[in-house]
Amino acid sequence: MQRRRTLGLLTAAMLVGAAGCGSSDSGSGAASPAGGGKTTQVTVGIIPIIDVAPLYLGQKKGFFADRGIELKTVTAQGGAAIIPGVVSGQFQFGFSNTTSLMIAQTKGVPVKSVVNGAASNGKVGADVTGVLVKKDSSIKSAKDLAGHTVAVNTLQNIGSTTVRESVRKAGGDPDKVKFVELPFDQMPAALDGGRVDAAWMGDPAKSIAEQQGARSVASPFAETDPKLTVATYFTSTQITQRNPELVKKFTEAMAESLKYASQHPDEARQILTAYTKIDAGLLDTLTLPAWPAEVDTASLEKLASLGEQDGLFGDKKPDIQALFG
Repeated sequence: MQRRRTLGLLTAAMLVGAAGCGSSDSGSGAASPAGGGKTTQVTVGIIPIIDVAPLYLGQKKGFFADRGIELKTVTAQGGAAIIPGVVSGQFQFGFSNTTSLMIAQTKGVPVKSVVNGAASNGKVGADVTGVLVKKDSSIKSAKDLAGHTVAVNTLQNIGSTTVRESVRKAGGDPDKVKFVELPFDQMPAALDGGRVDAAWMGDPAKSIAEQQGARSVASPFAETDPKLTVATYFTSTQITQRNPELVKKFTEAMAESLKYASQHPDEARQILTAYTKIDAGLLDTLTLPAWPAEVDTASLEKLASLGEQDGLFGDKKPDIQALFG
């Protein structure tokens, strides 16, 4: 049902066509491009997780303002919800996990990745996402997730696909895992309250759950591929055709932001307080993703193969080069 609802939203978005900018729940002050000139307001759909820290850090450092971009952000539960906003013109750019973009492309939704977003740090047991269980849970490894309920932020997407791969590699039956959908920020309470047996989450939710005593039993991203390209920033193909200069400026600003965040991890942690409710006392415990400048094509091909195995794309296959090249 969730998959049909998501595809319905994508189809509806395609019919809406280009529209004006939507309102945002957070934004920046007035931007003044270096050397003067016209300022363009750009709205970006994001998920309020640590992965997007470079965007906020780049905004604070003036990387977008220097290119004449006044950046505004709108939050959503996941990439599957952001894609319709980008295609309809509510957002000019969006942040999405790579599986959501693949699903959209195979359904004919006109999207194009423009710059990297986040990647696995490759550390099993200390990656940017993990499957967590209560301290006293009988679940000791990914294999034991079979027959239990696991929370993910979006059904039939990158979370469930990579969790299944962790279960498969550990010798369990991935088809016996029951997935339920919950926003990341609700997962620690749901896990602690016993409403789910396990939860796949990233920071800041992961650190909050660990503070409550939860422990990790799987690192789905790192176990799928230690260089897994997890998410990218994207736009509509209409914008790439009609306003390539804006795409170029956004891409440059975002690339500079990724580089800066990689070189200044403490600042990347600190910027989280600007757009999440995380306690400042948890900042030092947060697990950072990798923020490489380029996507890892081999990892995307592997993710696409797993998505096909899970039936995410129907009878079509994602064109990785066209989408991410």
